[in-house]
Amino acid sequence: MLDQISEKGAWILAKRLGLGLTQKAFAELLGMPEAGERTIGGWERGEHTPTPAKRAQIENLPDTALLRSPYAEDPSLADFSFIDLFAGIGGIRYPFQQVGGHCVFTSEWDKFAKKTYAANYGEVPEGDITRIPANKIPKHDVLLAGFPCQAFSQAGLRQGFNDTRGTMFFEIQRILAYRRPKAFLLENVKQLKGHDKGRTLETILAMLEGREVPEIPADVPMSEDARASLGKKLNYRVDFRVLKAANFGVPQNRERVYIIGFDRDQVPAADQTNICTEILDRLSKVEAETRVGDILESNATVHPKYTISDRLLAGHKRRLEGHKKKGNGFGYSVFNADSKYTNTISARYYKDGSEVLIDQTDINANPRKLTPRECARLQGFPKDFNVDAVSDCQNYRQFGNSVSVPVIEAIAAEMKPYIVG
Repeated sequence: MLDQISEKGAWILAKRLGLGLTQKAFAELLGMPEAGERTIGGWERGEHTPTPAKRAQIENLPDTALLRSPYAEDPSLADFSFIDLFAGIGGIRYPFQQVGGHCVFTSEWDKFAKKTYAANYGEVPEGDITRIPANKIPKHDVLLAGFPCQAFSQAGLRQGFNDTRGTMFFEIQRILAYRRPKAFLLENVKQLKGHDKGRTLETILAMLEGREVPEIPADVPMSEDARASLGKKLNYRVDFRVLKAANFGVPQNRERVYIIGFDRDQVPAADQTNICTEILDRLSKVEAETRVGDILESNATVHPKYTISDRLLAGHKRRLEGHKKKGNGFGYSVFNADSKYTNTISARYYKDGSEVLIDQTDINANPRKLTPRECARLQGFPKDFNVDAVSDCQNYRQFGNSVSVPVIEAIAAEMKPYIVG
């Protein structure tokens, strides 16, 4: 192959191989048409050159994907395999990779999240999971999914199974029914627990355990494969808990529902006792001291663009007073280095930063938004995590939608002995 590469195109080849991408994946990362891999090949052979805009796009990519799977060259060395669904920017993937797992399939539809994922893991996720047949998904030991949560969240309409995002659970169910992995971890917003007076979560748990569930109405949207799989009973030992990120060392008051399960037919311990309950009971007792200052950069060194304007600050104050008169607790919040933890950062953070602003009285300035790097720290991502693949706006969306990595680290460590045992 190398003898077909010209000096003119060598830098493009080096960039692509450094990221561990195929020509097809590299083309997709650059937003090129389906036949883009041929264009990439032409660039590498020096037959033609990228436009100035494409050249700049390539130059801005990292030279290597620092969080690439250590088992990418030889997956047989991994302790177990897993798939990463609704992957976002890989917050659930990373901890399972760190405890010895190898990711064999990833799905994420958002084009900006795909860029961040590729820049960090050297893989471009597959697209819309509803269009991928279960038999096209490789065999795996563990299914991981932070399935879309807007349908159940306070920020959304909370329509649950009547919302297409809520029906993404049925895509998980069909893959579990076809591939029967040993275990799974699902993550969702805290509000899932109480949605529809608990009936939504109870239906999910019943399906995972193979219990009888009410018939799912024909007008609930889902793929044909998902509808066809509803009659295939699962046999998982399952439990769930709401866990708070601050208890695992990150200074954020972020609570999420975590559902774990082990297949009774493949994991003997799961057939004998509820190991899910035992694991989650232990995790529920974890506590940690946190301080917002541990994730902050010095105000004096942060770019002024993150400082909110006088006009925006006045608007925040005006809305806060309005909410106070209505007797609710909504409004902007300012934290300093000595604060124990912040509010939950959300996908809407890019709009005005109101849920988490940082005090800057030490430099006589208005409060500021968190930088993308601080958001990464607030969610517990490793220091090598690349935040330069997308704009600040997209970074805020991505970290607001992501998981708190240390919580997943603790769960992965607890689950591993039963996965490889």
